[in-house]
Amino acid sequence: MVVQQRWSRIGIRVTSVGLLVGGLLGGVYLGQREAAPVSGDRAELVMQADAAELRLLKERHGRQVAARAYQREAEQQAAAKAGAAAKVASGKARMLERKLIAKKADEKRKADAKKNGTVPFDGPIPKSCNEFSGNRKIGCALMLQKGFDIGQFGCLNKLWNKESGWNHKARNPSSGAYGIPQAYPGNKMSSAGSDWQNNPATQIKWGLGYIKGRYNTPCGAWNTSESTGSY
Repeated sequence: MVVQQRWSRIGIRVTSVGLLVGGLLGGVYLGQREAAPVSGDRAELVMQADAAELRLLKERHGRQVAARAYQREAEQQAAAKAGAAAKVASGKARMLERKLIAKKADEKRKADAKKNGTVPFDGPIPKSCNEFSGNRKIGCALMLQKGFDIGQFGCLNKLWNKESGWNHKARNPSSGAYGIPQAYPGNKMSSAGSDWQNNPATQIKWGLGYIKGRYNTPCGAWNTSESTGSY
């Protein structure tokens, strides 16, 4: 009886140890299964998928950047074209405005000439002629334009003071000579302009051409006038 109880106790202990060992082995096995690393092929597939997704994102970003750059360039080109068109339009507007102003000035000049019977001079006046006024100032400017030296104006002034007093409407009652240079007949001055009767500049241009062709200089014409009484 005592022997049987001892063997019974030994069997229970053996069984317990066996269960304990089996549990430990099973836990180790389960732990190994849970900690088992991913195979090499699967890891490579994951890396390839990540790389492909990254490339896709980069390509998408690149397309967006390119699209924005293209849009900016298109906007800049459109703005540049619009600016150029506006500049051209503004230039044309200014040109038309200048033409309109010049037209109005010309109309006013003609209206004044018709009203007063005298065509005003609108050409440039050199500073060296500013000391004179009226028809003398015009004569000085046109004399320099003709190529004569400013020193010649003293002779020209004395010559036409004697002939007409620089009056562009002066008429000699006996001979019919007319205008500042006292052309005879007066219509000879039409070669310089159809407005020879009431335009001092037209008369002066004709007179300077006559002097240059016949006496070379105003002083030559004045010397002749002094010696003969006329030129």
